[in-house]
Amino acid sequence: MNQTSADILSQLRQISLFGELSESELERVARYTRERRLGKGELLFQRGDVAHGFYFVTGGQLKLGFSSAQGNEKVVEIVGPQQSFGEAVMFMDRPYPVFAEALTDMTLLHIGQNVVSDLIDQDPQFARKLLAGMSVRLHNMVRDVEAYSLRSSTQRVIGYLLQQTEEDGTKACEISLPTSKQVIASRLNLTPETLSRIFHDLADHGLITVQGKRITLHNPQNLARFND
Repeated sequence: MNQTSADILSQLRQISLFGELSESELERVARYTRERRLGKGELLFQRGDVAHGFYFVTGGQLKLGFSSAQGNEKVVEIVGPQQSFGEAVMFMDRPYPVFAEALTDMTLLHIGQNVVSDLIDQDPQFARKLLAGMSVRLHNMVRDVEAYSLRSSTQRVIGYLLQQTEEDGTKACEISLPTSKQVIASRLNLTPETLSRIFHDLADHGLITVQGKRITLHNPQNLARFND
């Protein structure tokens, strides 16, 4: 086994989805797995491309989105390390409904469709884990639809900020935005101008301090209770 294959096998061992596979099964998956490296701004695939497997991010992050006829971009999801994507499209045998673009320099694994189908037939535990991951993504999408429909713009931003920290008490904490404010605004179904205005309003109320991508939450509990 060459060094590249050995590296891929080592990375596959870190993926919980493959945690119950034997060493021989992992080696088989590795033979159908390829590492991809993308530079910031590079496209992994375009909307309409055919899926031949699914992806697992090992470093960096990318955005999934689509563009309107007017050229406006909507970010559907931001995917980071230890997250997978593309499973549902692979099984539906349909082209990608979104594009994927690297937000940072990144590395990811592409696991081929044929070996995944064989594992599903042979290993019920693997099938359950794969379904669980897809179910989590579906749950998150439903939660997003609820947020866009029932929550104000400010409540969406507050919810996003609180998701970036594990703090829920009265102690101040600092977070670092994982990507640009423009991408975050699109993810929250806002314009960049609206996001900047909300940050300014929250700062005026003494709830946050914004310094570039670094944001201090002065009191997460008070922030969570804030109503615009």
